[in-house]
Amino acid sequence: MLNFLKRGNGKHEIDMTEGPLLPKILAFSGPLILSGLLQLLYNAADVIVVGNFGNGHTALAAVSSTGSLINLLVNLFMGLSVGASVVIARHYGARDIIAMRRAEHTAMTLALFMGIAVGLFGFFMARPLLQLMGSPDDVIDGATLYVQIYFLGMPANMLYNFGAATLRAVGDTKRPMYYLMISGLVNVALNLVLVIVFHMDVAGVAIATVASQVISMVLVLVCLLRTRGVIQLNLKECRIDGRSTLDIIRIGLPAGLQGCLFSISNVLIQSSVNSFGSTVVAGNGVASNIEGFVYTAMNAQHQAAMTFASQNYGAGKVDRVKKTVWVCLGTVTVIGLSMGLLFLLMGAQLMGLYNSDPDVIAAGLRRMEIILPTYFLCGMMDVMVGQLRGIGYSIMPMIVSLTGACLLRIIWILTIFAANPTQTVLYISYPVSWFATFAAHMACYLTIGMKKLNRLAGTQDGKQEK
Repeated sequence: MLNFLKRGNGKHEIDMTEGPLLPKILAFSGPLILSGLLQLLYNAADVIVVGNFGNGHTALAAVSSTGSLINLLVNLFMGLSVGASVVIARHYGARDIIAMRRAEHTAMTLALFMGIAVGLFGFFMARPLLQLMGSPDDVIDGATLYVQIYFLGMPANMLYNFGAATLRAVGDTKRPMYYLMISGLVNVALNLVLVIVFHMDVAGVAIATVASQVISMVLVLVCLLRTRGVIQLNLKECRIDGRSTLDIIRIGLPAGLQGCLFSISNVLIQSSVNSFGSTVVAGNGVASNIEGFVYTAMNAQHQAAMTFASQNYGAGKVDRVKKTVWVCLGTVTVIGLSMGLLFLLMGAQLMGLYNSDPDVIAAGLRRMEIILPTYFLCGMMDVMVGQLRGIGYSIMPMIVSLTGACLLRIIWILTIFAANPTQTVLYISYPVSWFATFAAHMACYLTIGMKKLNRLAGTQDGKQEK
């Protein structure tokens, strides 16, 4: 039994501590890219269906303008799933199965409680928060309804994401992809039925999204309960372990705060976009949705850097940790540039899938012309964050990210944009902040991060000599 626990079942897991890095990173990130794209289809299906069959561009704006608010409320707690993934991966790399299982069961218990808490908060605070964002009068009723229904599904959302984080920590990215494929198809079908047949408009797409989240949650929980291996979930073991919780919070809370405060800057940008009216709001929302497919593909490299660095750090394999960041920087640049330029070339056609209004399309293209050619900088920034978290740093990348991206964007809006309030000036704040933050992260890694890795290498050399 002990040998079985040490090795796992081997069928779905990836040993990141042995073998060539690039093929394993691609094997890990490929299904993760597809999973992320499938997850994006939730919101894309919502926006496409409501944009073509709903009640005009106001319904489209109601759905597409809620992303920054939803992310603001969710990111703090989702950051803890990052912490759970790092902690589980590190114990897995170190072959400390007992500590790994404690962390897993703690994470799933936290996910349930947090899902209920954030769901209740989001449901009751939806309208006041949308009012603070300056949501247009012809949009706010639909946006409030969408957000309230969305947050009713938050427990399912949290449990799925924490369960998927557990699978990713041991290299299993295929099964979450299969589950999202199933739930995504259900989401699209329900969207069409509820909006076209039953004319439920904004409520219909929200209900379809929640139903899909419940399905993906059930599938990932059944997977964890039935799997034979080190990550098998046992409901009797589900409890909050103090040491595991502290480890998860130490890595995950700064990551969550970073995501939450990033969302504050995005809420501020969304508020600035709202000042241009519902047509620009709709175009900006559609463009952001399209760009999300590029971001999701790049974000898989962030996950790869974090997980590969974490497993190899736990195993004491410093050379593989150092190589991981350069491989992931290369892959994210290729993905970001190729997808960004391709999506820009097809911009009008892609916008047309969501809405046929030429003014909405024009507004979206103004954003895409600035964001897509430079989006690879965002991917490089995120890879550096993943690498630093993988080797145990979380507060440092949080501070750097908040200073270089969040604070810089806020200053940009309050000064440069205030002096010249155009869409172009507003959107330029993105690539400027991405480059500045990437450069700062790289400087931290080459100085502070490398010192930590070199100390670990010296410790490992000393053990071998003994």
